[in-house]
Amino acid sequence: MKPYVQSDPESLHRLFTPFHTMGNNPTSSVKKPISETLSRCWTEGVTTAHNFEVMEYSLLEGMGAGKFVSSSMFTLSAYGWNIRMYPDGEKEEDNAAYVSVFLCFYSGTPDVKVKCTFSLLEKDGKESNLVSTKHTVVSVGASWGYPHFIEKSKLQELLSRNDDCFTIRCVLTVIKEIRTEDVSTVIVPVPESNLHTHFASMLKDGEGVDVTFSVGNQLFSAHRCVLAARSPVFKAELFGQMNETTVKRVEINDMEPAIFDALLYFIYTDSLSGDCDVDQSVALQHSLVAVDRYGLDRLKAICEWKLCQKIDVQTVSTILALAEQHNSMQLKHACLGYMSSLDVLPVVKETDGFKHLAASCPSIAMDILDKL
Repeated sequence: MKPYVQSDPESLHRLFTPFHTMGNNPTSSVKKPISETLSRCWTEGVTTAHNFEVMEYSLLEGMGAGKFVSSSMFTLSAYGWNIRMYPDGEKEEDNAAYVSVFLCFYSGTPDVKVKCTFSLLEKDGKESNLVSTKHTVVSVGASWGYPHFIEKSKLQELLSRNDDCFTIRCVLTVIKEIRTEDVSTVIVPVPESNLHTHFASMLKDGEGVDVTFSVGNQLFSAHRCVLAARSPVFKAELFGQMNETTVKRVEINDMEPAIFDALLYFIYTDSLSGDCDVDQSVALQHSLVAVDRYGLDRLKAICEWKLCQKIDVQTVSTILALAEQHNSMQLKHACLGYMSSLDVLPVVKETDGFKHLAASCPSIAMDILDKL
């Protein structure tokens, strides 16, 4: 049985009548476009940072409220400042419970705005979480700062692990100019570049390929123009004398198919494939050899960086020999730095990798020991 719906002709007429024809004014519901304009405010400034190291703080306690020690003067844009630190606080009523810190105007004309940020650093240079970073915008010409910069009870915790010292860091920005300018009213959103996705699809689809590589037991098709544009070695092989039309198939017998696959993907997209397995140390070593062979400097640097993360007792000798062979100086320095520890070197010397290095490249091994 069909449901019964009661309706009247007038209601049906309103339902199916176009909305813009209703009412006395046929354009009453049509919104007109709104004109827009745009302006932009630019603020220019220059920034410097000054670190004021306070040594043997315990010897400064007891100076009394209102007594301070000062940093040397530092300048920015012809203005001079220094930092004042009050070991027992600036005010008597605080009963020496706080350390006070102030930025003091030293020289220059008092007609400039600055942004000042104070923080407290530990001995290793890291920012202490005992003091939240404080900042504001102030006028020069007078002292400004924090009477309650840090409670002395909290400061003792920092002093106990930093040999009775700490550093006050001041980051100062001089605001030089504020200006407003009109901007074009036409704003066109620009999509992100998708060139790499198009090239990846071209490699995957195989349309227009004109050269084939036989690597191990697998075949890989590619576009000679792309390879030549990205690698000087491929350019010489594929577009050398009489090679432009004769080379259709290239045999590569000393490379794993997975490594060549990853190399091809990088040539087309300038990135590593998400499903390629080049994070293992051995695969990275093979990749470094391959990319050095074809002159892919960016991918070589990526492999070097990843290999630096894989250095350990068992791999350092092999990676060092590889770095020496392929002129990878940063990787070599990382290996030498790892082996320089007195605790690590004796263990490394007992590994098969070091013994192989000493046997195959005795001059390198002796040079390493001499340097260390």
